[in-house]
Amino acid sequence: MTAIGALIESRGLSVRYHGALRAALDDVSMSVSPGELVAIAGPNGSGKTTLLRALLGLVRPERGDAWIGGRPAAEWERAALARTVGVVTQREETVFPLRVHDTVMLGRYAHLGPLASPRAADRAAVAAALARCDVAGFAERGVDELSGGEWQRVRVARALAQEPKALVLDEPTASLDVRHEMELFELIHGLVRGGLAGLVVTHQLNLAARFADRIVLLDEGRVVAQGAPHAVLERDVVARVFRWPVAVTTWCDGSPQVVPLRTGESSLPPSPPFTSGSTDR
Repeated sequence: MTAIGALIESRGLSVRYHGALRAALDDVSMSVSPGELVAIAGPNGSGKTTLLRALLGLVRPERGDAWIGGRPAAEWERAALARTVGVVTQREETVFPLRVHDTVMLGRYAHLGPLASPRAADRAAVAAALARCDVAGFAERGVDELSGGEWQRVRVARALAQEPKALVLDEPTASLDVRHEMELFELIHGLVRGGLAGLVVTHQLNLAARFADRIVLLDEGRVVAQGAPHAVLERDVVARVFRWPVAVTTWCDGSPQVVPLRTGESSLPPSPPFTSGSTDR
């Protein structure tokens, strides 16, 4: 059985790829509930993407179980799963220069079925998704004309057009600059506060600390720590997992912020508390 309230959950999940000496996942238990944003973090090769694939029933576990909406993930038919979970993958090439509106309409195919024409309900869902992701203003533009940040918001809008209960994103800020990273996390945070369950894989520890309700920290396929950001992103834990010395400070909202140290540094230098605005005289 799944935990009460959990929409996506794993219990003792272990995955070993064919021929691999070490398990890609080893006894991983975690959950995501509606209205909650959970971040999966860890170094390269720690099992983050494998965990997502196992949670979605795309890889067969060696042991343990994955559940979606109270049902084993492997039992879901793909179209039904798409109506429950919207997925934004790590990479996607714009092979066909579709319009933004047509790209978002692709998210309705799980509701429409093959060769069916969009109905009023489908057009309304697309319009709502475009508006929620702030991309309605360029709905008629080709996707090949978009910036990286715009393209990511369109991809999120396509997932929202599925009208899912959960949103799963794999490294959604890859190749984005600071502004677009923040805009995207603000968008995801707002969607989760609107009632979606949110699960995001990210290398951005500091963004995870500021936006996520909980962090699941993986290393070599195992859960090293999980919980509230301040409980997970402790200096010794982060330094051990990422094999690099760090300092951890606290932003004015109470979230921990990780600072990688240069060779020879042992801690952060003394500094005044973070403040908003300029202190110049």
